[in-house]
Amino acid sequence: MRDNRTDALRRALLAVTAALALHLPAPAAPAQETGWPRTIKHAAGEITLAAKPARIVSTSPSLTGILLAIDVPIVATAATTPSGLTDGKGYFSQWAEVADARGVAVLYSNLNFDIESVIGWNPDLLIVSAGGADTALQHYPELRAQGIPTIVVNYFNRPWQEIATEIGRATGHEAEAAAAIRRFDDYAAGVAPSITPPAGPVTIVGYNLAGTYSVSRTTSPHAQILKALGFEVAGLPEHIRADPAYRGSDFGFVSRETLSSAIAGETVFLLNGTEKDVETFLADPVLANLPAVRNRRVYPLGPTSFRVDYYSGRQLIDTVAGYFRKS
Repeated sequence: MRDNRTDALRRALLAVTAALALHLPAPAAPAQETGWPRTIKHAAGEITLAAKPARIVSTSPSLTGILLAIDVPIVATAATTPSGLTDGKGYFSQWAEVADARGVAVLYSNLNFDIESVIGWNPDLLIVSAGGADTALQHYPELRAQGIPTIVVNYFNRPWQEIATEIGRATGHEAEAAAAIRRFDDYAAGVAPSITPPAGPVTIVGYNLAGTYSVSRTTSPHAQILKALGFEVAGLPEHIRADPAYRGSDFGFVSRETLSSAIAGETVFLLNGTEKDVETFLADPVLANLPAVRNRRVYPLGPTSFRVDYYSGRQLIDTVAGYFRKS
């Protein structure tokens, strides 16, 4: 009798449980990343990526620093020829330690393009520069034929922040790109109060770089950093800009004979410069009458200043602050 009652109670409970189950919501599906697939327009066309890339490879050391700054999952990068600008592997010194800490491997050395190495790393996104010594654009058709998802990025005459935003969109790291830009701006804003800028405008000069001479525009990434630190930046005088021979980008190229009249600042910063370059600049008879030379107000920006990215930009801030820090 007692067993019958127990069985009846058990059957009743099972019936109630089953009835309740019919009205319960289904278990939540695993969270899916939103925004994928997405179509990315780039310098060589467009590509549709099915999912957020998890294995990114760079053929451009000039872009690798930006990739590291926005925390994309980069597994390998091409290396340039080792020099005073790099570590022993050919990683640019401003980001080499970060790359090593994150285990970023050498894709190939000395910028010698190796498609077999690219294939071997099995990237779900390959990043190629549109120009420069590290470009692999000529291999883009071959990469497409191999089915390697590839985007081409133009880094010429563009601030690193704009490039970071573009790559952030392509890789699903928009938030990380925005965060890196904020960190950079906050860093400059934090350093600025510790600096006493010199009286009068300053000029950023590319002096005898591979035999060329140039003066920064006021809109160049280097000039923007100096302005954020409180400096007044002088660009090329109007009579130089109006000259048909003038060639302009972030830096306007001039002849050595024209350089003296192209420098309007009372203080000069030497792009990619060292103390040895400063002494050469000061000793140049063509420049002897410049106020910056007469007053020895010429300062090197250091080897990593040749191109501004997140890491070299911070180094540039520290370098300039070291010259003009308040006592």
